[in-house]
Amino acid sequence: MEERMGNCWSYTKDQFDNLEKHTQSGIEFVERYSKFVKERSEIEINYAKQIRNLSKKYQPKKNSREEEENKYTSCRAFLSTLNELNDYAGQHEVIAENLTSQIIAELSRYLTELKAERKLHFNDGRKAQQQIEISWKQLESSKRRFERDCKEADRAQQYFERMDSDINVTKADVEKARQQAQMRHQMAADSKTEYSNYLTKFNQEQNEHYYTLIPNIFQKLQEMEERRIERVGVSMKTYAEVDREVLPIVGKCLDGMTKAAESIEPKTDSKQVVESYKSGFEPPGDVEFEDYGPGQTMKRTVSETSLSNSRGEAKERPGGGKSKGKLWPFIKNKNKLSLKLITLNSHVRNLIEGSGPEDFSHLPPEQRRKKLQAKIDDINKDIQKEMDQKDALTKMKGVYEKNPQMGDPASVDPRLAEIAMNIEKLQSEMQKFEGWLAEVEGRLPWKSDPSRRQSGLYETQNSNSTTVANNCAQDRESSPDGSYTEEQSSETQVKVAIANTPEFDDEFDDGDEETLPTIGTCKAIYPFEGNTPLTGHNEGTISVTEGELLYVIEQDKGDGWTRVRRNEEEEGYVPTSYVEVFLETNAKGAMTYI
Repeated sequence: MEERMGNCWSYTKDQFDNLEKHTQSGIEFVERYSKFVKERSEIEINYAKQIRNLSKKYQPKKNSREEEENKYTSCRAFLSTLNELNDYAGQHEVIAENLTSQIIAELSRYLTELKAERKLHFNDGRKAQQQIEISWKQLESSKRRFERDCKEADRAQQYFERMDSDINVTKADVEKARQQAQMRHQMAADSKTEYSNYLTKFNQEQNEHYYTLIPNIFQKLQEMEERRIERVGVSMKTYAEVDREVLPIVGKCLDGMTKAAESIEPKTDSKQVVESYKSGFEPPGDVEFEDYGPGQTMKRTVSETSLSNSRGEAKERPGGGKSKGKLWPFIKNKNKLSLKLITLNSHVRNLIEGSGPEDFSHLPPEQRRKKLQAKIDDINKDIQKEMDQKDALTKMKGVYEKNPQMGDPASVDPRLAEIAMNIEKLQSEMQKFEGWLAEVEGRLPWKSDPSRRQSGLYETQNSNSTTVANNCAQDRESSPDGSYTEEQSSETQVKVAIANTPEFDDEFDDGDEETLPTIGTCKAIYPFEGNTPLTGHNEGTISVTEGELLYVIEQDKGDGWTRVRRNEEEEGYVPTSYVEVFLETNAKGAMTYI
C-alpha cells in the first residue's frame, strides 16, 4: 500500500514538473514572438525614416536651378513621386505604431497576467500535494500507534494470564496485572478508533485530491495554455492585418507614382525648352557669290550671313590683319570679358556681376518680352492688393463716419494717402514696363527703329537690305543677318554704362586727350547713322556710308564696337559687324580675329 501511494505521489509530482516546464516554455515562446514583432517595428521605423530622408534629399531646393526646372513635366512627375514616396514612408510608420500598440503592448500586458496565473495554479497544486502528504503521514502515525497499542495489550493480557495461573503470586499482583491488561486493551481500542477516523479522512482527502483538486488544477493549466496559444494566434493574425490595412493607401501611393510617370509629356517639355531659350532672332541669309576676274583678287572673307567663320578659322586680310569671326546665338564666345577702359563705378560693377538692366534689354527679344510681361503681371497683382486695401479702409472710414464711437475717420486718412501714393507709383511703373513691352512687340519680328541707340545693340535688315536699324530692346549685338555675340552683350552693357559716366567723358571725350595712333584701316560694308549735330543721338558714335574707308585707332575689345577716325578732327565708334577691318601686323596691340 505504501509503495503504491508513493508511486502515485511521485507520478503526480512528475506531472506537475512536466507541466511547469511546458508552461514556462510557452511563456518564453510568447516573449520571443513579442521580441520578433518589436524588432520588426524598429525596422519599419528605420525604413520609414530612411525613405523620408531620401525624399527630402531629392526635393528641389528653394531658389535653385532644380526649382526652376519644375516647369517640365518630367521634373514635376519626379516631384510627385517624391511626395508619394513620403506618404509611402508614412504608411510604414503606421505599421510600426500599430505593431507596437496592438501586439507588443498587448502581449506585454498578457505576459504579466499569464505569469501570475501560472504561479497561482502551481501554488494550488503544491498546497494540494502537501495536504495529501500531511494527511497520509497522520494516517501512518495513527496506524503505527494502533499497532503498538495492540501489541502492548496482547503482552499485558498474556502477563495477566500467567499471573492468574501462578499460585505463588498474590491476589494483589494478579489484580494489578488484570487492570494493566484492561488499560492496554482500552488504549488499543482508542488507537483503533483514531486510526479508523484518520483512514476515513485520508480516503476522503485522497479521493478529493485525485478526482477534484488535481483535475481542476490541471484543467485550469490546460485552459491557461489554450488561451496562451489562442492569444499568439490572434497576435499573428493582427500582425498580418496591420500590413493589410495599409495596402490600399500604399496602392494609392504607387498609383500616384504611376500616374505621375504617365503624365510626362516629352513634346510639352521640348516646347518648354524652346519657349525658354527662344531669342526672336531670324536665321542667317544666303552666302553671296563673289566673282573672280582678271586683275582682281578674291577677298578671303566669309559672308556676313555665313556660319563658317565661327568655326575658329582666321582669315588673313590684305592689310595683314585678320577678320573677326561672328558668333551665332548657339555658339559661345571664347573671348574672355576684359575691360581695362576706366575705373568702374558701382553700376558698371553690377553689370559685370550679371545684374541686368531694369528693362531687360540684355535679353533676346522673345525672352525680354516674357520678362516684361511677367513684371507687368506682378505689378498688376500688387496694384490689386493695394486696391483691395484701399476699398477695405474706405469701408472702415464709412463705418467710422456713421458710428463715431467706433473710431476716428481721420485716423484712416494717412493710410489711404500712403496707399494712393503706392498705387500711383505702381501705375507709373506699369506704364514704363508697358511702354517697353509695346516697343518690343512693335519690333518683333525684326522691325527697324533708327531713332536712337539704346544699350549699345542693334537689329538690322536682311542680307539684301540697304538700311540699318538700331534695336533698343536688346542688349546683345546683332549682325545684319541676325547673329549676335552672347558675351559681347555683357560688355556692351558695360560700354554704354561707362559712356554715361563722368569717367567715360574724361577718358574719351576730353579735348586735351592725346591722339591715338592708327593701328589699321577698315571699310564700311553697311551704312550707319551715328552721332550728328542734327540728330543728337547715339552719342560717341560716328556716321559712315557704305564703302567708306576709315582709320582704325582702337580695336574691338569684345563689346561689338570699333573706334575709327575719319580725319584729325572726327572720330568715334562704329559697330564692328558693319566694317571690314584690316589691322597692321606690326601694330601694337593688334588683335587676331577668329
